[in-house]
Amino acid sequence: MARPDGREATDLRNVTLEPGVAPHAQGSVLISFGNTKVICAATLEEVVPRWMKEQGVPGGWITAEYSMLPYSTLTRKPRDSSKGRPDGRGTEIQRLIGRSLRAAVDLTALGSRTLWVDCDVLQADGGTRTAAITGACVAIELACRTLIDAGKISKSPVKRRVAAVSVGIVDDQPLLDLNYLEDKDASVDMNLVMTDRLEFVELQGSGEEAVFSDAQLAALLELGRGGIRRLLEIQNSILT
Repeated sequence: MARPDGREATDLRNVTLEPGVAPHAQGSVLISFGNTKVICAATLEEVVPRWMKEQGVPGGWITAEYSMLPYSTLTRKPRDSSKGRPDGRGTEIQRLIGRSLRAAVDLTALGSRTLWVDCDVLQADGGTRTAAITGACVAIELACRTLIDAGKISKSPVKRRVAAVSVGIVDDQPLLDLNYLEDKDASVDMNLVMTDRLEFVELQGSGEEAVFSDAQLAALLELGRGGIRRLLEIQNSILT
């Protein structure tokens, strides 16, 4: 089948990372997956959550916040503050981002501090959560380097890198890195978060009024692994 943007089934969209876009954050990038664009900014605070103090938990913590700016979609998306309640989808995504980043970092080595990661979607065209995770991993590594430069830690607490990508089945064909047009028509939708050793951090997949076979699952995982490898190479080009 011909994809809307002319890609092959195994192709990522054009992925770029622009560091230093938020000068007051300790680490930041603007990540683009095609027309999906997300600012990921990491900020350090020399405190830990109260529950860690009360429970005597050593080390630090990483927490994420995710939001889609009102003008990121074709029709204006109201801010959560105007609705008086948090968006359920946004809450689920920021928890996913936080879990993914905590898998990448030795929290004890981070020290008694919190690393806040804000992911703000400037433009949404599918795959905002996978772009946020991939960009946030770079942002936190840049932020941790500022701790080393300041003499607060001797080595980076980042023990592995993580990246994320979407895969899905559209018109019976497995595809990598779905854009919005593909995502809304997908019979199966899946998000993979993996480490630089190609270990799984999280796997989210479901049929949309459909089912999928072992063979289709294997094809999606193989597509995803290929995409993750390329995303890790792009991260590495920024961080080395």
